[in-house]
Amino acid sequence: MLRKLDRTATLYIPLLLIMFFTLLPFYWTIVTSLKLESDINKIPVQFLPNPLTFENFKIAWNTVGFSVFFKNSIFISISTVMIVLVLSVLTGYALSRFKFYGKKAFMLLLLCTQFVPGAMLLIPLFLIFKNLGLVSNPLSLILTYSVFQLPFNSILMSGFISNIPDQLEEAAMVDGCSRLKAIFLIIFPILLPGIVATTVFTFIGAWNEFLFGLMLINKPQFFTLPIGLRYMQGEFNTAYGALAAGSIISLLPVVILFAFVQKFMVQGMAAGAVKG
Repeated sequence: MLRKLDRTATLYIPLLLIMFFTLLPFYWTIVTSLKLESDINKIPVQFLPNPLTFENFKIAWNTVGFSVFFKNSIFISISTVMIVLVLSVLTGYALSRFKFYGKKAFMLLLLCTQFVPGAMLLIPLFLIFKNLGLVSNPLSLILTYSVFQLPFNSILMSGFISNIPDQLEEAAMVDGCSRLKAIFLIIFPILLPGIVATTVFTFIGAWNEFLFGLMLINKPQFFTLPIGLRYMQGEFNTAYGALAAGSIISLLPVVILFAFVQKFMVQGMAAGAVKG
């Protein structure tokens, strides 16, 4: 009995408290999105929507323009994932399989890029894209996100590839495959957990990014979801119901993605953390 009480006090109660404080904002966002605007600030506070309404989702999707923002975020995130995935596999393969002068310095340089705050590069990047005529162009965000995501994912991918015996692609090359063909036909299928982990990290990073989107995009037809949420907050008035509905719309793809790839994510992270 004492052991059960001790376990409850030291494990279950702290976990329940952490879960409560973690899930409470999500619960309140969902409840707010399902309330009438007139009921959101009503006293006493309603902990359940009464009456239940989906009008806020209609306003966010059709009136505010979240249908456009959603398409922009999907296009930019998927484009970034495709670029980062191909380049990180090739870079990770080179770091894992080849020995060359300056390899350790190159890997250290890749790691050091993760220590540079993105805010330091806002003005230089804005000037570069302005001179290239890419301001308010989704391509500027795709290039920016790809550059920032590539170093970490390349190192992560080199850890995945190090766990794959190099005899596999050597056997494929003996049978007539080029090295590049062996990478995509032999290594790629074995790398599935690592590819899923890289895809999820890259997608979420591009999907949630706000700062560069705010600086580089100033036309509403090219807004992503985080930028759309920012412009829903007015100077004198904010439609909290529609804002909460927009937040739920922004959150759903990430939740669905994790629900489907959680198993591969765990495998991928474990594989990339250990050098074979």
